Amino acid sequence: MIIMRNPNGYGSVVKLSGNRRRPYCVRKTKERDVRGYPVYVVLGYYKTRQEGMIALAEYNRDPYDVDLAKITMKELYDKWLARETSKNRLSKASIAAAKTSFGYCAALHNTAYKKIKAYQMQETIDGCGKGYATQGAIKTFWKNLDLFALELEVIIKKNSELTTSATILPTSKQPFTEDEINILWSHSTEPWVDTVLIIGSINIYVINQNGCC
Repeated sequence: MIIMRNPNGYGSVVKLSGNRRRPYCVRKTKERDVRGYPVYVVLGYYKTRQEGMIALAEYNRDPYDVDLAKITMKELYDKWLARETSKNRLSKASIAAAKTSFGYCAALHNTAYKKIKAYQMQETIDGCGKGYATQGAIKTFWKNLDLFALELEVIIKKNSELTTSATILPTSKQPFTEDEINILWSHSTEPWVDTVLIIGSINIYVINQNGCC
């Protein structure tokens, strides 16, 4: 098998010794040390030489920040939270929701953010064991991280846009009982009672139209 030599400065794919799951290392020369030896920056590790060559070609076509490409979810979250809080963009409730949502994503904390798939985000939402409010908070959390990652050019698409969360179920609870409505009518001349009656009537109509009672 003949392996063609890459152009100078293009980078290389080398096979590492030992029994490794991803033995092919993709690297480029960053600089040379005082002895003249090359100092490499590693772009990644791959199962086959072909995968490595594709990754190297993509890098040369559109170079990216190698360090940012390796940033984990936790590191990205820390950077995002630090920036948002320093600029006072988040309320105390939003900070608390973000921290809680981050906790539900523990399985992905040490995963390189650019490698997190939409289905993994969805699993954190579906697996939280909570209702629509918490699920919606986790979805919003992923959306915020995606926007920040896109800004840093860590990712090129927002996988959070593919996620879903539970919706608010229609209630079957009657706004007012018949006795309560009669009491309100008996005081209909008093201030604001007519407004309460109107709102109550609208709610009853919506519930009946949806077949909830």
